[in-house]
Amino acid sequence: MTNLEQAQTLVAALSRVEKVRVLEWIVQELGATFPGIERDSSVAGGDACIVRTRIPVWTLVRARQLGATEAEILASYSRLRADDLVHAWSYYDARREEIERQIRENDAA
Repeated sequence: MTNLEQAQTLVAALSRVEKVRVLEWIVQELGATFPGIERDSSVAGGDACIVRTRIPVWTLVRARQLGATEAEILASYSRLRADDLVHAWSYYDARREEIERQIRENDAA
């Protein structure tokens, strides 16, 4: 069995959320882009935000650090979907220093 055939078999057994994570990893490997995340200098001071929203990634990460569950975060932000949180956590994993700095700056303000 080739690597591609093995990958196909493994991916077929994954949940939808896990497939999104795998897709994100592949996209990052190919070009350091982050699906579901956008930056716009006119929104949230240019901080990375969830697409379709004005919710900065650092806000979601901070909520999780303070003990909020994913269900509570989704309930608090009606426009968020579960895959948006997957995107946020993936972005945080890749850009931890940037997000931690934004959290510190916000906490100090």
